[in-house]
Amino acid sequence: MMKQITHEELMRLAAEARDHSYSPYSHYRVGAALLTKDGTVYQGCNIENASFTPTICAERTAFFKAIYDGVRDFAAIAIIGSGELPAFPCGVCRQVMSEFCGGDFVIIVSNRDGSEVVTETLDQMMPHRFGPKDLL
Repeated sequence: MMKQITHEELMRLAAEARDHSYSPYSHYRVGAALLTKDGTVYQGCNIENASFTPTICAERTAFFKAIYDGVRDFAAIAIIGSGELPAFPCGVCRQVMSEFCGGDFVIIVSNRDGSEVVTETLDQMMPHRFGPKDLL
């Protein structure tokens, strides 16, 4: 039986993941909790590097952990940053979401204390995205 995860629980898990952030340069900590369609949650944090280019966002960390495990069916992701504004995913992370998720994929973003939460679908956040369908 699939475990039901609420958006609030998913956000709590994202905040927990944020505690693992390695961000000595920007000091901007981000955590993500990626919910699969079978109810499994993959957590990720941002990991910075002194040369910046190899830095990876929390969202991609969570996705890549799931992809490594063979998971390809995703329902939602919660993302929480350490700033005053909600931590919307960057363009690269949105492109990864576009690669593996349908338009109904739910993206929940929050600021550091959860006082501002925005929930959108991938279609709403990235209506004219490039994806596998464009290569047919």
